[in-house]
Amino acid sequence: MKTLAEEIGPSNRPVEEVARRARTTSAALAMLSTECKNAVLLDLARQIDAGAETVRAANERDLAAAREAGLADAKLRRLALTDAGLKQMSDGLRQVAALPDPVGQVTREYVSPAGLAVRRVRCPLGVILMIYEARPNVTVDAIALCFKAGNACILKGGREARRTNEALAALAGDALAAAGVSRDAVALLSTSDREEIRRMLGLRGWIDLAIPRGGRELIEFVHEHARIPTVQHFQGVCHIFVDESADLARALDVCATAKTSAPAACNAVETILVHERIAAAFVPRLAERLARDGVEVRGDAAVCRLAPSARPAAAGDFGREFLDLVVALAVVRDVDAAIEHIARFGSNHTEAILTESSDHQRRFVERVTSSCVLVNASTRFNDGYQLGLGAEIGISTSKIHAYGVMGLEELTTQRYVVRGDWQTR
Repeated sequence: MKTLAEEIGPSNRPVEEVARRARTTSAALAMLSTECKNAVLLDLARQIDAGAETVRAANERDLAAAREAGLADAKLRRLALTDAGLKQMSDGLRQVAALPDPVGQVTREYVSPAGLAVRRVRCPLGVILMIYEARPNVTVDAIALCFKAGNACILKGGREARRTNEALAALAGDALAAAGVSRDAVALLSTSDREEIRRMLGLRGWIDLAIPRGGRELIEFVHEHARIPTVQHFQGVCHIFVDESADLARALDVCATAKTSAPAACNAVETILVHERIAAAFVPRLAERLARDGVEVRGDAAVCRLAPSARPAAAGDFGREFLDLVVALAVVRDVDAAIEHIARFGSNHTEAILTESSDHQRRFVERVTSSCVLVNASTRFNDGYQLGLGAEIGISTSKIHAYGVMGLEELTTQRYVVRGDWQTR
């Protein structure tokens, strides 16, 4: 039996054929039972656990090639798969299998004035094109969520992760085949030809949604060339505001770990704002902690006066996604000034306030309109796994269709099913 990688190979089928076969398969996927979908996901989780050494070996080859090519450290961190990362993949698959199936869920039900029984029902989107960079974990997340939501998916991963993605997709193909489901439910494209990707983005009627997940250049390329609907996973310029009433000892841990736990993650804090009334007490402690953790601080004038180790911030450092052990730090007048700063420099991704003031919590939550706003918690919790969704396909910074973490429900749409009693109009 051929694996998915052997069947598809590195783009040995025209993209139109890949999309056509995915479209054909999507109709059958929409009808699959929950039991069948869960069985595939659980089998894939078992295969990832059992085949961890094979996947890690493929990942090591990708990492070696990426280092030789001079890939930036931030991208190398995203590319690397640890044992913990592989376990999170299989755990995420099990969590998705345990979640309620969104397909067929009735979200609204009523009787119209004409006596019609009206239901609003969730149904699959159809075919989803996922374009992403050096993030092999996205391969499994996309497969799990698209499949559980009844969609076919076409995966265009970064060339840096080609071997890892092929190893993971091969396991998925085997799990599909074992359950009697067409391998065309998941298609892996390894092409790096921009012209082929442009053609894929123009296949209206065959692909229902494109989700780009990566840096600014990728997002702008998709936005420019797409002739199909898109949901953007744009850059994460995430902020934490430390208010005057914050518990400074606990705020110190939240701020530091929001950067150091995964500096290349999109939900890592990039800018920390400190209320001027506590700046003298907090900024030197925070700068010392960050320096000890290997984080470079780029501060405004007030920060540099309080923490001589800080480097003066350049004009573009506020509003920048560093994706590295670098953070921008500024002192602001009050909660309103923090909100204004976020409105100017934020990217609608994730913001947090650390405060004991219920009034400031309310004002921050009401006025900051990012896809996720947290109170007294790290920005790193804006994550499908951490929020109990099992996995995510991305964090949408678009306000149309989906906003924030995209889990199962966000990969469905809703339609009306109406039953009458021979009414006429």
